[in-house]
Amino acid sequence: QVQLVESGGGLVQAGGSLRLSCAASGKIFRVDVMGWYRQAPGKERELVAAVTSGGNTNYADSVKGRFTISRDDARNTVYLQMNDLKPEDTAVYYCNANVRITILNRKDYWGSGTLVTVSS
Repeated sequence: QVQLVESGGGLVQAGGSLRLSCAASGKIFRVDVMGWYRQAPGKERELVAAVTSGGNTNYADSVKGRFTISRDDARNTVYLQMNDLKPEDTAVYYCNANVRITILNRKDYWGSGTLVTVSS
């Protein structure tokens, strides 16, 4: 079994910064894609950013230039640096990891979410 534990959410004023972390633990052969999603009240969950094991990144248009995703493979950890936060960034942020528990056995895992609230 694999667990994802997120940290770093909280309340911040508009224009401020937060850094989210998500550590994967358990029976892990290798972690492929790691990413962050978010879900605002009354809205569907959306991709914020993702990073492959090769370091390629993908961002939602709404966060490009403000958010940076990175990973530490030695720690099976993914980070999301969020700068210039806006009230519309308010949401529960979920970590996602595509994990191989063996070389052939791959599965998606989700964290329980961390709340980010941006006040105007």
